[in-house]
Amino acid sequence: MRRIADFEVEFINELANLYDRQEAEELYSLLVENKLQIKRAAYKLRQDEFLTEEQEQVFKQALAALKTGKPIQYILNEAHFYGLTFEVNPYVLIPRAETEELVHYILQQHTSPQALKLIDIGTGSGCIPITLKKHLPAAQVSSLDISKEALLTAQKNATNNDVAIHFINADILEWEYLFSDQQFDIIVSNPPYITPKEKDDMHLNVLNFEPHLALFVEEVAPLLFYETIASFALAHLREQGDLYFEINRYYGAQTKDMLQKKGFQEVRLIQDMYGADRIIHARKVFRNI
Repeated sequence: MRRIADFEVEFINELANLYDRQEAEELYSLLVENKLQIKRAAYKLRQDEFLTEEQEQVFKQALAALKTGKPIQYILNEAHFYGLTFEVNPYVLIPRAETEELVHYILQQHTSPQALKLIDIGTGSGCIPITLKKHLPAAQVSSLDISKEALLTAQKNATNNDVAIHFINADILEWEYLFSDQQFDIIVSNPPYITPKEKDDMHLNVLNFEPHLALFVEEVAPLLFYETIASFALAHLREQGDLYFEINRYYGAQTKDMLQKKGFQEVRLIQDMYGADRIIHARKVFRNI
């Protein structure tokens, strides 16, 4: 048997070609917390404890998977998002910090405990609607995705986080046949927005392991989902309703222009923590002529 601290040395050395020391230490910390239930604050006090043979085998399997480039979240089957824990698997994207910024921005805009009606389109793991429902408990929240497998994951996450969400398995590109007279106060989406030419700039662990259905859009129509959801919003947002998008940083100006041409007002382009165009907020306002 080996001490937890001894295996950490091997872990960091074995991953040296893929991760720098700080990143490898972070990965090991996540592994220890998930498999041994040892919080980071307690690690220094417990690092001299010994791994059982079964635990060491689990750690070796995780290390082998990481060496292939597999994301730690898929190895642990969980990811943390805005203070909540979500199950993740190859059918759903790993929640990103940029999406946390989108959720945070929405919550800043809606601080009163009113009974809002909102829908998230392209829900994946459910991190956006579940987190919004958690912080806006009076809201009536719907969640749509074309992937049945993704929706099953989102349903588990809703149950695990003790929130009620209405899930819809459908293709938003056929929205005209999905909804009748439903009206929403908020429509939010983080749709597929990466174009094929951007693949060369992406990490292999994303390309090789995360679902392409949720990542990529055709080069000839990079704003396909934004244009479709904007049209849906024109038909199904209430007066003064809010539309929120996470966007491709290379298409911020084009997306803003498209929304303005469709008639949305107060269209705001917002940068993320890295200074890249990442969020768009638009409002449906009827103008009196």
